[in-house]
Amino acid sequence: MSELQASWQGCPPGRLSVPFALQAAEPYIKEGFQVREDYWGGDLAAGEKKAVRQQLFKGNEYWFWLGSEVEAAKVSVHVYDSEGKLIEQPDGWQKGHFAAAHVIPKNTGSYFVIVEIEQSPEERTHWALVYGFR
Repeated sequence: MSELQASWQGCPPGRLSVPFALQAAEPYIKEGFQVREDYWGGDLAAGEKKAVRQQLFKGNEYWFWLGSEVEAAKVSVHVYDSEGKLIEQPDGWQKGHFAAAHVIPKNTGSYFVIVEIEQSPEERTHWALVYGFR
């Protein structure tokens, strides 16, 4: 377990997915991405989506990492500009209860990060979204 993940040990319910999102981020930290301390989280039913608005800056590179503690869940994350156009790079990925989206914005502005619980054996599935930049 990394130092970053260890800092979330013993966290209250509803934040249990944060260590999973941070686990997805670990390889990118080694590449120089700085993970922001703020995060988003909640719970969704299978098939539900949640939009998160985030200000991104031209000249920066971003990764958004999504995780859930429900290992049998399938999650996804995608990033859209203010006009609804998908703007993520093709190297984003989805692996079960982890997913990531890579963004290099062409303009500074508000963007929408859409998280989805595509499948889950649970009625409600907790999720957490963290992001990093360089």
